[in-house]
Amino acid sequence: MHKTGIEDHYAVIDGKRLQFGYTTGTCAAAAAKAAALYLITGKCPETVGIATPKGIDLDLEVLNGEKKDGSATCAVRKYSGDDPDVTNGILVYATVTWQQEPVILVDGGIGVGRVTKPGLKQAIGEAAINPVPKQMIINAVTEALSDCGQAEGMKVIISIPEGVELAKQTFNPRLGIEGGISVLGTSGIVEPMSESALTESIDLEIRQKKAMGLSRLIIVPGNYGEDFLHTLFAVRDSELVKCSNFIGLSLDYAVNAGFSEVLLVGHIGKFIKLAGGIMNSHSKEADGRAELMAACALRAGCTGETARQILDCVTTDEMLRILGRQKLLEKTMAVAAEKIDFYIRNRVKNRLTIGAVVFSNETGILCTTGPADKWLEEYKERDNG
Repeated sequence: MHKTGIEDHYAVIDGKRLQFGYTTGTCAAAAAKAAALYLITGKCPETVGIATPKGIDLDLEVLNGEKKDGSATCAVRKYSGDDPDVTNGILVYATVTWQQEPVILVDGGIGVGRVTKPGLKQAIGEAAINPVPKQMIINAVTEALSDCGQAEGMKVIISIPEGVELAKQTFNPRLGIEGGISVLGTSGIVEPMSESALTESIDLEIRQKKAMGLSRLIIVPGNYGEDFLHTLFAVRDSELVKCSNFIGLSLDYAVNAGFSEVLLVGHIGKFIKLAGGIMNSHSKEADGRAELMAACALRAGCTGETARQILDCVTTDEMLRILGRQKLLEKTMAVAAEKIDFYIRNRVKNRLTIGAVVFSNETGILCTTGPADKWLEEYKERDNG
Protein backbone atom coordinates (compact mmCIF):
# COMPACT_ATOMS: atom_id res chain seq x y z
CA MET A 1 0.00 0.00 0.00
CA HIS A 2 1.34 3.43 -0.99
CA LYS A 3 2.50 5.61 1.92
CA THR A 4 1.59 9.26 1.62
CA GLY A 5 3.64 10.64 4.50
CA ILE A 6 0.66 11.37 6.71
CA GLU A 7 0.81 8.01 8.48
CA ASP A 8 3.07 9.16 11.33
CA HIS A 9 1.08 12.30 12.11
CA TYR A 10 -1.71 12.04 14.65
CA ALA A 11 -3.28 13.66 17.72
CA VAL A 12 -4.07 12.04 21.05
CA ILE A 13 -7.55 13.14 22.14
CA ASP A 14 -9.31 11.65 25.15
CA GLY A 15 -6.68 8.95 25.25
CA LYS A 16 -7.26 7.89 21.64
CA ARG A 17 -4.74 8.14 18.82
CA LEU A 18 -6.49 9.90 15.93
CA GLN A 19 -4.93 10.04 12.49
CA PHE A 20 -4.31 13.30 10.62
CA GLY A 21 -5.53 13.70 7.04
CA TYR A 22 -5.09 16.25 4.27
CA THR A 23 -7.44 18.94 2.97
CA THR A 24 -9.29 19.46 -0.28
CA GLY A 25 -6.83 22.29 -0.90
CA THR A 26 -3.88 19.91 -0.68
CA CYS A 27 -5.62 17.45 -3.01
CA ALA A 28 -6.33 20.25 -5.50
CA ALA A 29 -2.71 21.40 -5.46
CA ALA A 30 -1.40 17.85 -5.91
CA ALA A 31 -3.85 17.13 -8.72
CA ALA A 32 -2.89 20.40 -10.44
CA LYS A 33 0.82 19.60 -10.20
CA ALA A 34 0.25 16.10 -11.57
CA ALA A 35 -1.85 17.42 -14.46
CA ALA A 36 0.77 20.06 -15.26
CA LEU A 37 3.51 17.43 -15.36
CA TYR A 38 1.31 15.25 -17.56
CA LEU A 39 0.66 18.10 -20.01
CA ILE A 40 4.36 19.02 -20.16
CA THR A 41 5.92 15.57 -20.38
CA GLY A 42 3.15 13.50 -21.90
CA LYS A 43 3.48 11.00 -19.06
CA CYS A 44 1.05 10.82 -16.14
CA PRO A 45 2.93 10.54 -12.83
CA GLU A 46 1.92 7.73 -10.49
CA THR A 47 2.48 9.91 -7.44
CA VAL A 48 3.23 13.57 -6.86
CA GLY A 49 4.99 15.36 -4.01
CA ILE A 50 3.35 18.32 -2.33
CA ALA A 51 4.51 20.57 0.50
CA THR A 52 1.83 21.75 2.95
CA PRO A 53 1.87 25.00 4.96
CA LYS A 54 1.82 22.80 8.09
CA GLY A 55 5.34 21.67 7.17
CA ILE A 56 4.32 18.09 6.38
CA ASP A 57 5.49 16.88 2.98
CA LEU A 58 3.20 14.39 1.24
CA ASP A 59 3.50 12.01 -1.68
CA LEU A 60 0.00 11.49 -3.04
CA GLU A 61 -1.26 8.93 -5.50
CA VAL A 62 -2.47 10.25 -8.84
CA LEU A 63 -5.70 8.83 -10.26
CA ASN A 64 -7.75 9.00 -13.47
CA GLY A 65 -5.12 10.70 -15.62
CA GLU A 66 -6.40 11.82 -19.04
CA LYS A 67 -4.78 13.92 -21.75
CA LYS A 68 -6.59 15.31 -24.80
CA ASP A 69 -7.11 18.43 -26.92
CA GLY A 70 -4.27 20.39 -25.33
CA SER A 71 -5.34 19.68 -21.76
CA ALA A 72 -4.48 17.20 -19.04
CA THR A 73 -6.59 16.07 -16.10
CA CYS A 74 -5.60 14.24 -12.92
CA ALA A 75 -7.35 13.45 -9.64
CA VAL A 76 -6.28 12.94 -6.03
CA ARG A 77 -8.43 11.26 -3.42
CA LYS A 78 -9.24 13.21 -0.25
CA TYR A 79 -8.26 11.57 3.03
CA SER A 80 -9.64 13.07 6.25
CA GLY A 81 -7.93 10.74 8.70
CA ASP A 82 -10.08 10.25 11.78
CA ASP A 83 -11.89 13.57 11.38
CA PRO A 84 -15.64 13.12 10.66
CA ASP A 85 -15.51 15.03 7.39
CA VAL A 86 -18.19 14.54 4.72
CA THR A 87 -15.57 15.04 2.01
CA ASN A 88 -13.51 12.00 3.02
CA GLY A 89 -12.80 9.77 0.01
CA ILE A 90 -13.98 12.16 -2.69
CA LEU A 91 -11.92 12.74 -5.82
CA VAL A 92 -10.55 16.23 -6.43
CA TYR A 93 -9.75 16.84 -10.11
CA ALA A 94 -7.54 19.41 -11.78
CA THR A 95 -7.57 20.15 -15.50
CA VAL A 96 -4.75 22.30 -16.90
CA THR A 97 -4.32 24.05 -20.24
CA TRP A 98 -1.58 26.32 -21.60
CA GLN A 99 -1.73 30.09 -21.16
CA GLN A 100 0.22 32.45 -23.41
CA GLU A 101 0.86 34.83 -20.53
CA PRO A 102 3.35 33.54 -17.94
CA VAL A 103 0.78 33.43 -15.14
CA ILE A 104 -1.14 30.71 -13.33
CA LEU A 105 -4.91 31.22 -13.41
CA VAL A 106 -7.10 29.19 -11.03
CA ASP A 107 -10.85 28.70 -11.30
CA GLY A 108 -13.50 26.21 -10.24
CA GLY A 109 -15.45 23.69 -12.30
CA ILE A 110 -18.27 21.30 -11.48
CA GLY A 111 -18.80 20.69 -7.77
CA VAL A 112 -16.80 23.73 -6.65
CA GLY A 113 -19.14 26.38 -5.29
CA ARG A 114 -19.60 29.89 -6.61
CA VAL A 115 -19.87 32.90 -4.30
CA THR A 116 -23.22 34.69 -4.53
CA LYS A 117 -23.15 36.93 -1.46
CA PRO A 118 -20.69 39.51 -0.10
CA GLY A 119 -18.51 39.06 2.96
CA LEU A 120 -16.45 36.05 1.89
CA LYS A 121 -12.78 35.97 0.99
CA GLN A 122 -13.72 35.71 -2.68
CA ALA A 123 -15.69 38.25 -4.68
CA ILE A 124 -19.21 37.51 -5.88
CA GLY A 125 -19.03 35.24 -8.90
CA GLU A 126 -15.65 33.74 -8.04
CA ALA A 127 -15.05 30.09 -7.26
CA ALA A 128 -15.03 29.19 -3.57
CA ILE A 129 -11.33 28.36 -3.49
CA ASN A 130 -9.84 29.90 -0.37
CA PRO A 131 -6.62 31.96 -0.54
CA VAL A 132 -4.25 29.39 0.98
CA PRO A 133 -5.37 26.49 -1.27
CA LYS A 134 -5.28 28.83 -4.27
CA GLN A 135 -1.71 29.80 -3.49
CA MET A 136 -0.81 26.13 -2.96
CA ILE A 137 -2.20 25.34 -6.44
CA ILE A 138 -0.22 28.21 -7.99
CA ASN A 139 2.96 27.14 -6.20
CA ALA A 140 2.54 23.49 -7.22
CA VAL A 141 2.00 24.30 -10.91
CA THR A 142 4.84 26.84 -10.87
CA GLU A 143 7.11 24.15 -9.43
CA ALA A 144 6.11 21.70 -12.18
CA LEU A 145 6.82 24.29 -14.87
CA SER A 146 10.16 25.23 -13.33
CA ASP A 147 11.27 21.62 -12.90
CA CYS A 148 10.60 21.03 -16.60
CA GLY A 149 12.21 24.29 -17.78
CA GLN A 150 8.95 25.80 -19.01
CA ALA A 151 8.24 29.54 -18.98
CA GLU A 152 4.62 29.50 -20.18
CA GLY A 153 1.61 29.99 -17.99
CA MET A 154 -1.26 27.63 -17.27
CA LYS A 155 -4.94 27.76 -16.48
CA VAL A 156 -6.12 25.36 -13.78
CA ILE A 157 -9.74 24.27 -13.30
CA ILE A 158 -10.51 22.44 -10.05
CA SER A 159 -13.52 20.14 -10.12
CA ILE A 160 -15.14 17.96 -7.45
CA PRO A 161 -18.01 16.05 -9.08
CA GLU A 162 -19.42 14.83 -5.75
CA GLY A 163 -19.35 18.37 -4.40
CA VAL A 164 -22.76 19.27 -5.81
CA GLU A 165 -24.53 16.86 -3.45
CA LEU A 166 -22.07 17.19 -0.57
CA ALA A 167 -22.62 20.96 -0.41
CA LYS A 168 -26.08 20.30 1.03
CA GLN A 169 -24.40 18.87 4.15
CA THR A 170 -22.16 21.90 4.70
CA PHE A 171 -22.52 25.55 5.72
CA ASN A 172 -22.22 26.65 2.08
CA PRO A 173 -25.92 27.22 1.35
CA ARG A 174 -26.16 29.50 4.40
CA LEU A 175 -23.05 31.36 3.28
CA GLY A 176 -24.34 31.97 -0.22
CA ILE A 177 -21.97 29.54 -1.90
CA GLU A 178 -23.95 27.71 -4.58
CA GLY A 179 -23.33 24.72 -6.78
CA GLY A 180 -20.75 22.88 -4.75
CA ILE A 181 -18.35 22.76 -1.85
CA SER A 182 -15.43 25.03 -0.99
CA VAL A 183 -11.78 24.19 -1.49
CA LEU A 184 -10.46 24.75 2.01
CA GLY A 185 -7.49 24.37 4.30
CA THR A 186 -5.22 26.90 5.98
CA SER A 187 -2.55 24.37 6.91
CA GLY A 188 -3.11 21.75 4.21
CA ILE A 189 -3.62 19.17 6.92
CA VAL A 190 -6.85 17.92 8.54
CA GLU A 191 -6.47 17.62 12.29
CA PRO A 192 -9.05 15.25 13.81
CA MET A 193 -11.86 16.75 15.85
CA SER A 194 -10.53 20.20 15.07
CA GLU A 195 -12.67 22.99 16.50
CA SER A 196 -10.87 25.61 14.43
CA ALA A 197 -12.73 24.70 11.23
CA LEU A 198 -16.10 25.18 12.94
CA THR A 199 -15.16 28.44 14.66
CA GLU A 200 -13.72 29.78 11.40
CA SER A 201 -17.05 29.00 9.70
CA ILE A 202 -18.95 30.83 12.45
CA ASP A 203 -16.65 33.86 12.16
CA LEU A 204 -17.04 33.82 8.39
CA GLU A 205 -20.83 33.68 8.55
CA ILE A 206 -20.96 36.52 11.10
CA ARG A 207 -18.74 38.73 8.95
CA GLN A 208 -20.87 37.92 5.95
CA LYS A 209 -24.06 38.93 7.76
CA LYS A 210 -22.45 42.29 8.51
CA ALA A 211 -21.35 42.70 4.91
CA MET A 212 -24.97 42.16 3.88
CA GLY A 213 -25.98 45.21 5.91
CA LEU A 214 -27.34 43.75 9.15
CA SER A 215 -26.90 45.86 12.26
CA ARG A 216 -28.50 43.38 14.69
CA LEU A 217 -27.36 39.78 14.80
CA ILE A 218 -29.28 36.91 16.40
CA ILE A 219 -27.03 34.18 17.79
CA VAL A 220 -28.46 30.78 18.70
CA PRO A 221 -26.51 27.69 19.78
CA GLY A 222 -28.41 25.34 17.49
CA ASN A 223 -31.72 24.04 16.23
CA TYR A 224 -33.59 24.50 19.53
CA GLY A 225 -33.09 28.25 19.47
CA GLU A 226 -33.75 28.54 15.76
CA ASP A 227 -36.97 26.52 15.94
CA PHE A 228 -38.15 28.46 18.99
CA LEU A 229 -37.74 31.79 17.22
CA HIS A 230 -39.35 30.64 14.00
CA THR A 231 -42.34 29.30 15.94
CA LEU A 232 -43.08 32.52 17.81
CA PHE A 233 -41.55 35.42 15.91
CA ALA A 234 -40.98 36.72 12.39
CA VAL A 235 -37.27 36.05 12.32
CA ARG A 236 -35.52 35.32 9.05
CA ASP A 237 -32.73 32.79 8.56
CA SER A 238 -30.64 35.60 7.12
CA GLU A 239 -30.64 37.24 10.57
CA LEU A 240 -29.48 34.13 12.42
CA VAL A 241 -26.14 32.51 13.10
CA LYS A 242 -25.74 29.17 14.85
CA CYS A 243 -22.79 29.24 17.23
CA SER A 244 -22.81 25.64 18.53
CA ASN A 245 -21.13 25.75 21.96
CA PHE A 246 -18.94 28.75 21.13
CA ILE A 247 -21.04 31.52 22.66
CA GLY A 248 -18.18 33.68 23.90
CA LEU A 249 -16.16 33.40 20.71
CA SER A 250 -19.24 34.25 18.65
CA LEU A 251 -19.74 37.39 20.70
CA ASP A 252 -16.11 38.29 20.07
CA TYR A 253 -16.63 37.76 16.35
CA ALA A 254 -19.76 39.93 16.39
CA VAL A 255 -17.84 42.74 18.08
CA ASN A 256 -14.96 42.46 15.62
CA ALA A 257 -17.36 42.42 12.67
CA GLY A 258 -18.82 45.75 13.81
CA PHE A 259 -22.34 44.77 14.87
CA SER A 260 -24.12 47.29 17.05
CA GLU A 261 -26.73 44.88 18.50
CA VAL A 262 -26.72 41.18 19.35
CA LEU A 263 -29.62 39.05 20.57
CA LEU A 264 -28.72 35.72 22.17
CA VAL A 265 -31.47 33.09 22.20
CA GLY A 266 -30.92 29.75 23.87
CA HIS A 267 -32.32 26.85 25.84
CA ILE A 268 -31.91 26.95 29.62
CA GLY A 269 -29.73 23.83 29.41
CA LYS A 270 -26.98 25.87 27.78
CA PHE A 271 -27.76 29.38 28.92
CA ILE A 272 -27.86 28.67 32.67
CA LYS A 273 -24.11 28.23 32.22
CA LEU A 274 -23.88 31.88 31.20
CA ALA A 275 -25.00 32.76 34.73
CA GLY A 276 -21.59 31.51 35.85
CA GLY A 277 -19.64 33.17 33.08
CA ILE A 278 -19.19 29.87 31.19
CA MET A 279 -18.88 30.94 27.56
CA ASN A 280 -18.16 27.54 25.99
CA SER A 281 -21.22 25.44 26.77
CA HIS A 282 -19.79 22.04 25.83
CA SER A 283 -19.96 19.67 28.78
CA LYS A 284 -16.31 18.70 28.33
CA GLU A 285 -15.35 22.32 29.03
CA ALA A 286 -17.68 22.88 31.96
CA ASP A 287 -21.07 21.75 33.12
CA GLY A 288 -22.24 23.40 36.32
CA ARG A 289 -25.91 23.47 35.31
CA ALA A 290 -27.18 22.07 38.59
CA GLU A 291 -24.74 24.08 40.69
CA LEU A 292 -25.63 27.35 38.98
CA MET A 293 -29.35 26.67 39.10
CA ALA A 294 -29.10 25.82 42.80
CA ALA A 295 -27.09 28.99 43.45
CA CYS A 296 -29.68 31.15 41.69
CA ALA A 297 -32.47 29.36 43.56
CA LEU A 298 -30.76 29.96 46.91
CA ARG A 299 -30.44 33.64 46.13
CA ALA A 300 -34.15 33.60 45.24
CA GLY A 301 -34.96 32.21 48.70
CA CYS A 302 -35.12 28.43 48.33
CA THR A 303 -34.34 26.10 51.21
CA GLY A 304 -31.27 23.93 51.51
CA GLU A 305 -33.39 20.87 50.84
CA THR A 306 -34.69 22.32 47.56
CA ALA A 307 -31.14 23.20 46.56
CA ARG A 308 -30.07 19.61 47.25
CA GLN A 309 -32.93 18.32 45.10
CA ILE A 310 -31.78 20.55 42.25
CA LEU A 311 -28.21 19.31 42.63
CA ASP A 312 -29.47 15.74 42.28
CA CYS A 313 -31.20 16.47 38.97
CA VAL A 314 -29.86 15.25 35.66
CA THR A 315 -31.72 17.69 33.38
CA THR A 316 -32.62 21.36 33.63
CA ASP A 317 -36.25 20.45 32.91
CA GLU A 318 -36.30 18.50 36.18
CA MET A 319 -34.83 21.50 37.98
CA LEU A 320 -37.48 23.80 36.55
CA ARG A 321 -40.26 21.48 37.70
CA ILE A 322 -38.89 21.53 41.25
CA LEU A 323 -38.73 25.32 41.20
CA GLY A 324 -42.26 25.48 39.81
CA ARG A 325 -43.62 23.31 42.61
CA GLN A 326 -41.89 25.56 45.14
CA LYS A 327 -43.29 28.71 43.48
CA LEU A 328 -39.72 29.91 42.95
CA LEU A 329 -39.34 29.63 39.19
CA GLU A 330 -39.93 33.28 38.35
CA LYS A 331 -37.67 34.58 41.14
CA THR A 332 -34.90 32.13 40.28
CA MET A 333 -35.00 33.06 36.63
CA ALA A 334 -34.83 36.73 37.57
CA VAL A 335 -31.61 36.03 39.48
CA ALA A 336 -30.26 34.02 36.55
CA ALA A 337 -31.12 36.84 34.16
CA GLU A 338 -29.20 39.34 36.27
CA LYS A 339 -26.09 37.16 36.26
CA ILE A 340 -26.37 36.33 32.53
CA ASP A 341 -26.71 40.02 31.74
CA PHE A 342 -23.60 40.81 33.77
CA TYR A 343 -21.41 38.22 32.09
CA ILE A 344 -22.50 38.77 28.47
CA ARG A 345 -22.13 42.55 28.80
CA ASN A 346 -18.72 42.02 30.36
CA ARG A 347 -17.74 39.79 27.44
CA VAL A 348 -18.55 42.43 24.82
CA LYS A 349 -17.12 45.21 27.02
CA ASN A 350 -20.11 47.42 26.18
CA ARG A 351 -18.90 47.70 22.58
CA LEU A 352 -22.36 46.71 21.42
CA THR A 353 -25.87 46.46 22.85
CA ILE A 354 -26.71 42.93 23.89
CA GLY A 355 -29.79 41.09 25.13
CA ALA A 356 -30.60 37.46 25.83
CA VAL A 357 -33.67 35.24 25.76
CA VAL A 358 -33.68 32.04 27.82
CA PHE A 359 -36.39 29.47 27.21
CA SER A 360 -37.40 25.88 27.82
CA ASN A 361 -39.46 23.68 25.53
CA GLU A 362 -42.02 23.06 28.28
CA THR A 363 -42.35 26.57 29.70
CA GLY A 364 -41.46 28.90 26.86
CA ILE A 365 -39.60 32.11 27.71
CA LEU A 366 -38.11 31.90 31.19
CA CYS A 367 -36.29 35.22 31.34
CA THR A 368 -34.85 37.99 29.20
CA THR A 369 -32.07 40.52 29.63
CA GLY A 370 -31.34 44.00 28.34
CA PRO A 371 -33.43 45.14 25.37
CA ALA A 372 -34.49 41.59 24.41
CA ASP A 373 -38.18 42.18 25.24
CA LYS A 374 -38.27 45.29 23.08
CA TRP A 375 -36.61 43.50 20.17
CA LEU A 376 -39.01 40.54 20.42
CA GLU A 377 -41.91 42.97 20.22
CA GLU A 378 -40.41 44.40 17.05
CA TYR A 379 -40.32 40.93 15.50
CA LYS A 380 -43.94 40.36 16.56
CA GLU A 381 -45.04 43.62 14.99
CA ARG A 382 -43.19 42.75 11.81
CA ASP A 383 -45.03 39.42 11.76
CA ASN A 384 -48.40 41.12 12.25
CA GLY A 385 -47.58 43.68 9.62
